[in-house]
Amino acid sequence: MLPSRPRAALVLLFGMTAMLAAPLAEARSAAGAQVKREWVLAHERFLAGDALQGRGSGTRDEAIAADYVAAQFLAYGLKPAPGMEGYLQSTNLVRQRAIGPARLTVDGKPLPGASVLIASGTVVGKVTVFAGDDAKDLPEGEVIVATSTKISPFALLRARQAKKARLILFTENDASRARIAQTGGEPLFPVRPEAAGEVGGSIAGAAGAALAALPEASIRVLAAMPGSEVALRFPQIMTTTAPTTNAIGYLPGTDPKAGVILFSAHLDHLGVRGDGVVMHGANDDASGTTAVLELARVLAAGKPMKRGILFVAYGSEEIGGFGSTYFGAHPPVPLTSIIANLEIEMIGAQDPKLPRGVMMMTGYDRSTFGAAMKAHGALVTADPYPEQNFFQRSDNYSLALQGVVAHTVSGWAVVPTYHSPTDTVDNLDIDFMTRAIQSLVEPARWLANSDYVPSWKPGGKPGK
Repeated sequence: MLPSRPRAALVLLFGMTAMLAAPLAEARSAAGAQVKREWVLAHERFLAGDALQGRGSGTRDEAIAADYVAAQFLAYGLKPAPGMEGYLQSTNLVRQRAIGPARLTVDGKPLPGASVLIASGTVVGKVTVFAGDDAKDLPEGEVIVATSTKISPFALLRARQAKKARLILFTENDASRARIAQTGGEPLFPVRPEAAGEVGGSIAGAAGAALAALPEASIRVLAAMPGSEVALRFPQIMTTTAPTTNAIGYLPGTDPKAGVILFSAHLDHLGVRGDGVVMHGANDDASGTTAVLELARVLAAGKPMKRGILFVAYGSEEIGGFGSTYFGAHPPVPLTSIIANLEIEMIGAQDPKLPRGVMMMTGYDRSTFGAAMKAHGALVTADPYPEQNFFQRSDNYSLALQGVVAHTVSGWAVVPTYHSPTDTVDNLDIDFMTRAIQSLVEPARWLANSDYVPSWKPGGKPGK
């Protein structure tokens, strides 16, 4: 049974399900069901439409999206996963939000122009100046003022934990201004699971830290004042607890000992920015969720297969991969029975670096999975952006760390609409999406009916 949701949402969801029932029943009886452009577009229009307000992580809108996916799984004839009574899996997350702008002072005097990207509460400490270009040379200190414009502030953030730094100050640049624009100027606070002992991604390297950009003139002022006291304070910080939700459907196999395949995507996006702008997330990752739905519909319409297939849409990927992490800690089937996981993310546009119609697979050379799928018709190839570390930046990584052969496929991974208000349905290539999803159908059938088990290549399995 689906949990209680706002009445308007339930009316909309079950109304849509009723409209879907007849054609879906017909699809289940058709041996040659195909991915349909009209269904791809319909799912996108709902998931990335104005009604869901960008499906912010751990929000009511994410929960409605999960309900929608669960309703489709039910209509396709999928079953609840083993050990589950329904199609939803939830856990609570604790989040914080600043009420009012941050105030940065040096020796008690205001220092103007600070833009806080990441925060963790009040920070007070002495200035240590760092002029180096390599994060590995970061000195110990409470407040680090980085004067080099060549070094990534996020590299400093990752390095700061071993150096006991609580606040990193750096010179503002185009990348920091773009990041601030994405959030509407609202700083990100680390997120944590409510349950004791649960793990989560949060912001990599950011727990207990803060990161702020300053104009070049302010950095020069601080660089001339080593040992001075810097304080970062917020007028008020609000703490809330809310659930994040995974939608899970299961297509049973005929041989319980043959293993399970996992197709996944993430439900959530960035929601509504602090300035009121809706971040629709049509490509990131309504496109992947749509792909999971269409694969579920088409594969459920065919003959039973030897292996079972799990179809999962995760919550709260954008704030640290919490949905996939929770799934990995509470899997409905043993992780050892999952022979492979294919995460689908951002398949809404063709990458100009790749051949027409082809998607990239992150970590392609780490395992035998990609080559096997490609040999059976999947339009996938190696990731042309290894410097971006995309393999570690999607929900596949939570399971890969636990040994599951898990990769992500994407279209144009560095598309200009990424994390911007222009990531809308109008800017999707629906035909590319349709062909890309269709190319995964027969390889999925082959894998579900075969004895083949993908494996990590030497050195390919990531370490914890």
